[in-house]
Amino acid sequence: MRVVTSAEIDQVLTFPALIDALADAFRSDMVTPIRHHHEIERAQSHGTLLLMPAWSGAGSPDSFLGVKVVSVFPDNGAKNLPSVLGTYLLMDGTTGAPRAALDGTRLTVWRTAAASALAARFLAPPEAARMVMVGSGSLAPFLIRAHMSQRPIREVMLWNHKPEKAATLAAILRDEGLPVTATTDLEGAVRQADLVSCATLSREPIVQGEWLEAGTHVDLVGAFNLMMREVDDRALQRSQVYVDTKAAKSEGGDVALALRSGAIAESAVRGDLFDLCARGPSRAPEAITLFKSVGTALEDLAAAMLVWRSLPKPA
Repeated sequence: MRVVTSAEIDQVLTFPALIDALADAFRSDMVTPIRHHHEIERAQSHGTLLLMPAWSGAGSPDSFLGVKVVSVFPDNGAKNLPSVLGTYLLMDGTTGAPRAALDGTRLTVWRTAAASALAARFLAPPEAARMVMVGSGSLAPFLIRAHMSQRPIREVMLWNHKPEKAATLAAILRDEGLPVTATTDLEGAVRQADLVSCATLSREPIVQGEWLEAGTHVDLVGAFNLMMREVDDRALQRSQVYVDTKAAKSEGGDVALALRSGAIAESAVRGDLFDLCARGPSRAPEAITLFKSVGTALEDLAAAMLVWRSLPKPA
């Protein structure tokens, strides 16, 4: 069995290829059971354990199965560790023999950002040039690169509740040639944005619906449980709402919470990535669109398969 490191994943993946692979997966017959979700209580912290299996459908010519084991500990930042850690086990779909153990943490940030960019392929304005990135954690650089691969973004404003973190990351990304500038004026940046991406652990809404201008696309990646919010109810009420899978209507913050409270009706959620990939673009030019993701094992399997196929094979 081959061990695949984060560096090897970075070497073989590109966002255009991964986004296309996810689009194909959402059109395929992959099987994705309900994931196992367990809350882990500790004396000084709180965590979540996720087990996420998936396998190729019967019609697949190249059969795989896999499972991702993920831990989510929001307090890890104080220990200089990622909040999300994981390992992905990729197996032969015919025999069950292990093929590879991949760095699940790296695979997750790649596929999460790619899923957001896949949604934006259908929902963001084609001419989107100004992006706001809310949050400066491990996902932020990947979301910026992913969205830039799908839209002609020429300016990215980066905001964090700790301004120094935003400034540090912005400087690093500028050194890589990306057009990223830190800002402390989130409202002003959002009011001028074509695309707003949020990846935070906030427990209270950060982006207000009244700030959103016609034509804006909102991408919500954080708020992974029902105690978290990234936007207020007004943002959801003003938007055409889409989710990655139907699980987002009961898991994670924002959409699930707004449905529970009655702030939006079930009919306000217009579809998921299966629907978008099946029927194509779905937005009016002046519409505000909103996409909420909670993640799915289908994305992990598709990403792991792409990595496996792209790795240099031993002589």
